[in-house]
Parts: sequence; structure tokens; C-alpha cells
Amino acid sequence: MVLEMTANQVFLPDAPAIDGLTFRPFQADTDYHFVAELGNVSNAADGVEDFVTFEWVKNYLSHMAGFNPGRDILFAEIDGQPVALTRVWSRLLDDGTRLYMNAGSVLPQWRRQGLGRALLHWAERRLRAIAATQPAAGARAFRSFGSDHEPGAMALLEHEGYAPVRYGFEMARSLTEPIPDLPLPSGVEVRSVRPERYRQVYADMNEAFRDHWGHSEATAEDYLRWINSPHFQPHLWQVAWAGNAVAGMVLNYIDADYNENYKRLRGWTDPICVRRPWRKQGLAKALIARSMHALKAQGMTEVGLGVDADNPNGALRLYESLGYRQVMRFLTYEKPLVEV
Repeated sequence: MVLEMTANQVFLPDAPAIDGLTFRPFQADTDYHFVAELGNVSNAADGVEDFVTFEWVKNYLSHMAGFNPGRDILFAEIDGQPVALTRVWSRLLDDGTRLYMNAGSVLPQWRRQGLGRALLHWAERRLRAIAATQPAAGARAFRSFGSDHEPGAMALLEHEGYAPVRYGFEMARSLTEPIPDLPLPSGVEVRSVRPERYRQVYADMNEAFRDHWGHSEATAEDYLRWINSPHFQPHLWQVAWAGNAVAGMVLNYIDADYNENYKRLRGWTDPICVRRPWRKQGLAKALIARSMHALKAQGMTEVGLGVDADNPNGALRLYESLGYRQVMRFLTYEKPLVEV
């Protein structure tokens, strides 16, 4: 279906009949503010603890390979005020699968009126247009996301043919509980990371995660997003070295905006990885324990992380053994992208 479109307005064939409703593309950097605000208000209504800032959103979306916000973000407005959005992007996985992903937000007072469905349909049309420009070899699928706190979003996805394919958890652990002192494996030491080693650390992290479900090779844009993120805090890292080789790492950070918004003192022990030659030696546990001590010294009273429920290296059991407990479950949804 061909949609009528102008520079400032998009016409959706299945838009709900809401007075003052219009749709428009992303137009300027100031729109990153609306991306953050819509997400934060929606998360607050759903009880999802995920808070982002203008700076975080701009950095994240400005460094996505092949992503064009003017074509790949759509806002819904009521009388000129944004009330919902969706954004789309694609990614090639290591196994040759091409994923066509969408994520969005609808303000709570405008839910259950057909906005989310109309935006999802637009997202799929846009993703099909992207897919038409890419090689068709290998599996292709739509992907979206939800959590146990978002029953409306999950119901919409399932009604539209999506099914959950993977689960993950946000986990947290109080630092008022005893923190173990665990030795590093023989031949390994923790050292600070000098700026000239940042690319090495990033490349080795990418290598370590190749064993994980849904891995896609890191791009130059991924590196720029990482190094320019407000969560890039090398002074908090725990990186283990065996000579000049990286053995494993916990790239800790403190999200001051998250803590202020949720009245917490949480540090994040995330991401965590150990390279193959140094696995099964207790390195991850030792680095996490060191991270807890370091974050407690920064005044934090708890730590958090995210984990794939089916991590192939037993990460969930490892974190539970260190006192982390599940606080929220996240779901990844997919449906096949078939020719129509």
C-alpha cells in the first residue's frame, strides 16, 4: 500500500478516529527530547524502572548503523503535542538472520484506542521497505520487546502474530549484605584501562559475547555509541589482564539520573564477560565481588545488572550465587517476515 506523505505529515490508512490526531516524522534534534519523555512517562505508568535523558537518547540513536531518524521514527500527535511514537531499525546476526526491529511508547491516557496498533502496522511497512533493499538470503524476522509490567503491549504483539522467543531478567543485590573477598585466578591482575586501550577492551568484549544468543558483530557506530555514552565510566571498571591480553571485565557505571529519578543509590555491574581461555576459573565472580566493593566505596547501597535467562555460560546461576535476585522479566518477541 502506498501512503500519502508530506515533509511534515504522514497519513496512516488505519489511524484511529481521534480528534486532532496527526502523524509526523522525526524533524530535528530537539525531537530526541520527545523520544525520552514519551518513554519515561510510559515506563513510569507501567512500573518499569528505565529512565533515559535527552543526551543518552541522542547519543544512542545518533550511532546506529543504517538508521535515519527522519525516516525511521514516527510520532503521533494530538493537537500538535506528541503522545506516542515508534522507531524501527535492522540488524544482521552472526548466523545470517536479519532482524527488523520496532519499539515504541504510547502515553497511558491514549492507550487502547488503536494508536499502538496503527504505529506497529506503520513500523512493519517501513521495515518491509528496508528489507526490500537488503539481501534476502537467510532467515528474516520482525522483533519487538516487552516486559511483565506491560500486559497491553504484550497483548498487542501477540494479537499481531508475535510470539515470545527469549526471556531476560533485571537483577539487583543489596550492598548491605556481606560481600565476599574472592581471589583472582593465577596469572591475572586487575589494572586500570588507559585511553589507548579502549578499542582493545571493546573488541575483546565483542569477541566474548560471540557465544551469546543473538550476537551481531560490533560496528564502528557501536563503538562510537559506547565511548560517547554517559555510562562510559572507565574509572569504575574492573578489567582483568593476563599480561597485555584482556581476560575478562565488568564495566561498572553509576547512572546518576536513574538514581535521582527512582531515589536509589544503585551502581550497575554490567556488562560482564570473560574470554574463553579464562572461563571456569572463578574470574567473573572475583571481578563482580571487586565491583561491589568499588561501588560501595562510591556510596552505592545496591547493584544491578541484566541477564539472558538462557545464557550459555550459566550467568544466571552465577549471579544468584552472589546474591542477585530477579526484579523484572523482559521478553523478546518475534514473528517471521514473509513476502506479501
